[in-house]
Amino acid sequence: MEAIPKIFKEMPRRERFSIAPLGEYYMDLLTIDSTINARSKATQANSLLCAKLQEREQRIRARVEYLASKRGIGADELWIQILKGEFEDLKPEEIKEMEDDELE
Repeated sequence: MEAIPKIFKEMPRRERFSIAPLGEYYMDLLTIDSTINARSKATQANSLLCAKLQEREQRIRARVEYLASKRGIGADELWIQILKGEFEDLKPEEIKEMEDDELE
């Protein structure tokens, strides 16, 4: 029997991560919320996190714009640096150099 050729490219597995324990009160709320919405706690927690990130998206983008401006680069460039894991905090001496450059 011949092997069926793969037509579709396999999707990469999504990274899973864990969060710190919620504490008794918030775990109780999540248990109740997930139950009355007929979802697992993991599914409901995912939904709540996504909703909160959507709510904060504009503030997150504004913070990225601020940090990019401070570094003299575009927000899109900084966004990519963050996603690649290349973002680093500015060191005090780098900030001093930037201030000195502005004064010249």
